[in-house]
Amino acid sequence: MPVRKQARNQGGRPRDNRVDDAIASAVRELLTEVGYMQLTMAEVATRAGVGKAAIYRRHATKQEMIFDVLLPDQFLAVAPDRGSLRADLAAVLAEIAHSMAVPPQGTIPGLLADIHADPALRDRFDQKYLGAQRQTLTEVLDRATARGELTTRPDPATLNALLVGPVFAWLFLLSESPDQLPALTSALLDAILALTGPGTPGAPDASSGEIVT
Repeated sequence: MPVRKQARNQGGRPRDNRVDDAIASAVRELLTEVGYMQLTMAEVATRAGVGKAAIYRRHATKQEMIFDVLLPDQFLAVAPDRGSLRADLAAVLAEIAHSMAVPPQGTIPGLLADIHADPALRDRFDQKYLGAQRQTLTEVLDRATARGELTTRPDPATLNALLVGPVFAWLFLLSESPDQLPALTSALLDAILALTGPGTPGAPDASSGEIVT
């Protein structure tokens, strides 16, 4: 947790969860009504029925406020264990698709642009989203290797890109319908499993112990 976040939480009265809930509800409503770019802290305070000071005690910036509302906890902090690599990756991919498809249009691209412009917010994004996600993928791959589904463990960061990239492109670059995400994710799983499964070019040959080329 960044120092500035810790400083705002130290001392004083305990946080009122009712205020937190009111702020979160106001943010979600206003993102739908006015969009990411037009949303302001003042509008959130008015809609939530709280003073702006109450918001600033919790969030230093509009971007941090929206980030905390959309991602209140570590993303995919608990690795799914559904008994097979396909089932585990399907669960991970469903969460990734949901996290991108649910926020109102324009929210994710706008927030990501601002995250990359703010080093402190980027650190929190890496910790709460990317870091937790890659740790989850590492656990999923380790279990698949132990079950004998994989002869070698793929790089978690590469797998992360294979899972996230097509969903992001589908929604925000190609502007395709979120309703078609199930078909996309099913095809994506087939492609990823073909790339990571036994016999993939470049993977160790179990019979010879050599790299297949």
